[in-house]
Amino acid sequence: MEIRTLRYFMAIAREENMTKAAALLHVSQSTLSKQMQMLEDELGKKLFKRHSFSISLTEEGMLLRKRAADVLLLTDKINAEFAALDDITGGNIFFGCAETYQIRYLANYIKEFKTRYPSFHYHITSGDTEQVEEKLNAGILDFALIVEEPDYDNYNVLELPEGDVWGLVMPADSQLIQKESITFEDLIGLPLFCSGQGWRFDLPQWCGKGIEQLNLEGSFRLHYNASVFVKEGLGYLLTYDKLCDTSPDSGLAFRPLCPKLETKIYIIWKKGQLLTPIASKFIDGLKAFVEDK
Repeated sequence: MEIRTLRYFMAIAREENMTKAAALLHVSQSTLSKQMQMLEDELGKKLFKRHSFSISLTEEGMLLRKRAADVLLLTDKINAEFAALDDITGGNIFFGCAETYQIRYLANYIKEFKTRYPSFHYHITSGDTEQVEEKLNAGILDFALIVEEPDYDNYNVLELPEGDVWGLVMPADSQLIQKESITFEDLIGLPLFCSGQGWRFDLPQWCGKGIEQLNLEGSFRLHYNASVFVKEGLGYLLTYDKLCDTSPDSGLAFRPLCPKLETKIYIIWKKGQLLTPIASKFIDGLKAFVEDK
């Protein structure tokens, strides 16, 4: 299986049309069709459902799209790393970031770093801790910013100076808006939204076995999407402060939990990992930057 063939496949999956994909790839439609037939023969599975004017993926095709995306990201990263081996003034760094307001520390340092290394480029992949750790372990990412206790045996770890404070996002007309903070008793009987990770690990630290008395209406990986559901009156969101727009005109409000629940934030990278010159300079500088905060 060639990398070029995977790029062809991804173009077809994206365009859902063989003619359009062929035009974008600057190859003939017959060449593209032949390559896809050879790919299906190699894998022994049908990858496409062919319709009158479009193409969709089979279940096997959707699986290949997910795997091919990671393979191509890793390929591009390898090429960028080798291109940067002799370049100490620039290069590419790949980050995976869980949702957290403390990403501002990373943004602040990148802004400073760019003034000294203007040919430095960065690439951010968003996801929850499980998603970004998976890509870090696969070699697709250089660094990951996570919101749970890291595995110190396998990762180098840099803890950020501040954590994220948990609270409840509610409609602006909720009676709970009169309270300065939200207790466990306030949550009983409410339809609640939360990330799966937060519900399994963070909330039990706050309320122990009381979590069994709470009603998880639905789980979300993206807090913004959950906030839209809150605005529509479908429930209340347990999340970090400042991840959702709760300004006076937003239709939402945030109140912290009581007692306070705070999640620490970490930047991790694999032990024994060979970093490019620019990545080594970056992480050394970030350590000093964080220590000064």
